Amino acid sequence: MPVKNFLTQEQKENLQNALKESEDKHFRQRALMLLLMNDGKTYAEITDFLGCSYRSVAKRVLSWKP
Repeated sequence: MPVKNFLTQEQKENLQNALKESEDKHFRQRALMLLLMNDGKTYAEITDFLGCSYRSVAKRVLSWKP
């Protein structure tokens, strides 16, 4: 079972702002992945939703530094 609500409110707001404002598509995708994980989605659910590989999700999420 995925961990839910692991982001602080400030981190969540920062990621939501980055999703809206960043011009870097990879950064936006990582922000969305983290927000989806925070909502309890699994890597598999995120790959289906975004249409990317499982490896991409794992790599981008694991390389995130708060």
